[in-house]
Amino acid sequence: MTTEFVLLLGIYAFLVLGAFLGDLGPIQTFKKSAPRLGARIERNLSVGDGFRAAKDGKPVSWVEPQGGQ
Repeated sequence: MTTEFVLLLGIYAFLVLGAFLGDLGPIQTFKKSAPRLGARIERNLSVGDGFRAAKDGKPVSWVEPQGGQ
């Protein structure tokens, strides 16, 4: 019950805040920035930018698998 109340209160506050702030509100901010963020994520996934090994921080590289086919 508490979880539902918190979620409904958050959505209500989000919508009311957007109505008061108009073009500066959170909804307009997401409409303007979401396509740019999506494009950056797609570019980084297709290029493999920023993938690092957890232990030493070096970029992830291709390793030939052992064994034959």
